[in-house]
Amino acid sequence: MNKWLKITLLTVFTAAVLVLAWILFRQIMDPQEYQRELKVREAAVVERIVDIRSAEQAFKQKNQRYTADWDSLINFVLSDSLVYERQIGSKDDSVAVARGLVRTEQFTRAVRDTIFAPRKLSAEQIRNMKFIPYADQGTQYILNAAMLTTESKVVVPVFEAKAPYKLFMADLDQQELINLIDASKNVYHKYPGIAVGAIDRATNDAGNWE
Repeated sequence: MNKWLKITLLTVFTAAVLVLAWILFRQIMDPQEYQRELKVREAAVVERIVDIRSAEQAFKQKNQRYTADWDSLINFVLSDSLVYERQIGSKDDSVAVARGLVRTEQFTRAVRDTIFAPRKLSAEQIRNMKFIPYADQGTQYILNAAMLTTESKVVVPVFEAKAPYKLFMADLDQQELINLIDASKNVYHKYPGIAVGAIDRATNDAGNWE
């Protein structure tokens, strides 16, 4: 057999072995890497959905309801303010109380300077709050709000924000995604993704990761 043909065949054979070894290696490692990447992405999605919850809670403090409108929520955070109270003097000081020196006064603070403390979010970060990290560009969190009548006939405002796994894990292994969604639904009986609040029941704005 021609010397160069032998070298070529050996090279091709070696390359094929290396490719096969790499495929086998990836099959073994991919589930572990998938779980690591899942944790990284979940953390980013949770961080932003926590900011959404803070914004909704502030909106409710001002308006006695939540909102499902992103423009209303973001404009509120960027431009509105909240009223707070502070006490001047101590009620435990009987002399000060007798002299009328103990009182409560109101003051206002910008929403954006209050609800994310001690973090400071830029205007751009606040505008981007509605977008799901790692999802296709422009993909927004699912946002809903409602007034819920409880079993005791009390009407309470509720909201929910959701980010399905299928949106922020879509570019990775599809079988792993199917397994992840199936386990969330049928094993852990949880929403298949990151979610906070609910519109069909009162949850105290709890997140499903908490």
